[in-house]
Amino acid sequence: MTLPACPECTSEFTYELPPMIVCPECAHEWNPSTDSHDEATTPSNSVIKDSVGNELADGDSITITQTVKVKGAQQALKSGTKVRNIRLNFDAGTGLEDHNIDCKIDGFGAMTLKPAVVKKS
Repeated sequence: MTLPACPECTSEFTYELPPMIVCPECAHEWNPSTDSHDEATTPSNSVIKDSVGNELADGDSITITQTVKVKGAQQALKSGTKVRNIRLNFDAGTGLEDHNIDCKIDGFGAMTLKPAVVKKS
């Protein structure tokens, strides 16, 4: 099976990381089951906004705006904690009650956050 070339940089060295295809040269990821790679990276019907109303995108840096208690953790995430390189999860849902932001927080680990408790920085 031959994998398609990267739509961003046209590299032929792509590899499969199910369900996505990844380009090792430019780090672009896309879903081969969709017709257009633009729809795969940002679905047209889904926009995730932070607590202030700014649109969020993959790779953005955010700041937690209110202290968040985490089940099973000894301490809460404090207001003002900075998080870099977020990843948006459009499959989580469409409302603000859903945890649409996947991230790794230094000293805490992997987390999913609600857009209502973060601000783009």
